[in-house]
Amino acid sequence: MKSRKILFVLALSLGMFATSCSNDDNEGETIVPIQGKYNLSQTGAIIDGKEVLNDAIQNQSGCSRDYLELRLSNTAVIGDYNGSDCALVETTGTYVRSHNDLTLTIGALSTTSDIMNLTNKELKIKDKVTGIITVYTR
Repeated sequence: MKSRKILFVLALSLGMFATSCSNDDNEGETIVPIQGKYNLSQTGAIIDGKEVLNDAIQNQSGCSRDYLELRLSNTAVIGDYNGSDCALVETTGTYVRSHNDLTLTIGALSTTSDIMNLTNKELKIKDKVTGIITVYTR
């Protein structure tokens, strides 16, 4: 009798665990935190139904890669290295994430992008207006 109770509790626990791990309520949204510092890696677009990406020409040759830093305080920092001395210019704004949308506001300019991929190593976004794809790596 005692072993039946143990089996029943075990089966009930496994059933509850399996249903609690369901991914249905996040509608495809990734659970990886978006906060972090991302180096600009590639840019591109979808051409004839295929994703075409190239090394980001925004990165100045011989300098560190430009970056996007998303902080816990919803502050966005864009780092741009340029000139012969690779001078760093940082521009600060804000960001908002809503499901798989990322809205960056820098000064009076606001852009909203679809989050195409977010992993521990990559953030890939696609601008909703221009369709430009930007890939950042950590």
